[in-house]
Amino acid sequence: MSTVQGQLPLEGMPRRLYSCTPSRLNAWLDCRRRYRFTYLDRPQPSKGPAWAHNSVGASVHNALAGWWREPYERRTPLTASILVTNGWIAEGFKDAEQSGRWLGRARDLVSGYVAALDPSDDPVGVERTVATRTKVIALSGRIDRLDRRGDELVVVDYKTGRRPLTQDDARSSLALATYAIAASTMMRTPCRTVELHHLPTGEIVEWRHSDESLARHLRRAEEIGAEAAAADERYRELVPAGARTRPAPAPGERPSIGPAEVPAEIDELFAPSPGPICSWCDFRRHCAEGQATAPERRPWDGLAE
Repeated sequence: MSTVQGQLPLEGMPRRLYSCTPSRLNAWLDCRRRYRFTYLDRPQPSKGPAWAHNSVGASVHNALAGWWREPYERRTPLTASILVTNGWIAEGFKDAEQSGRWLGRARDLVSGYVAALDPSDDPVGVERTVATRTKVIALSGRIDRLDRRGDELVVVDYKTGRRPLTQDDARSSLALATYAIAASTMMRTPCRTVELHHLPTGEIVEWRHSDESLARHLRRAEEIGAEAAAADERYRELVPAGARTRPAPAPGERPSIGPAEVPAEIDELFAPSPGPICSWCDFRRHCAEGQATAPERRPWDGLAE
């Protein structure tokens, strides 16, 4: 048993719940070093430049949320297009020409998507925060859209990436499953169906969970949360507040004035997981292993040109 897994609360002492989001849990699974940089190190290490594909995604999500907040008579494809234009995020693009071209694509995506919607069918929630607790975790997150279909709720998640989606993406998503559990708990209404709406293709990928599959996802979230919580506690013991380490400077950067390196145990506990994802990591400049493993990507390389 590892050091982290072997740490148990003192007899009779209540366990402090681990507050988390699905993103935090997935960050722990993907790369513990990135997890540390994101959630523990303060000041947080400097990030790389913004990603253009994230700008597109955020612009589309914001426009769709805004569209449902418009009065019924204004819920038209033209309004959707205007919302994309007014809220366009132009960070990460190669130049103004590329940004303008993608603005046009995003307008077409959103206006085409809402044209197939019933503007009178108000969702239960848009960008709705939901939360649930167990004996181990206090989990919260924000749902893109929560629909009511008959006597049940449905979790809807918008996707704008270039990769086509499969039913397995919906079935295996820890975030969607825990959102369904939290929505059902908060609203006392069954919620088992989750949907991925892929705007580039217009495809809707659906998965209907059973009570058993939802319970498996929740147990998985608890297992991840317990492991991450123990690592967080060890970090706080070895790296007191006010003495949090700044990573080594990236090439060309001036070194920061700060405390000494973190203890070796922390580097081991929050070891990196080098792989292709390192090309897209916001903290790549602070990770020699990631730089050696995967090539550097330009901020606009995630776009499907």
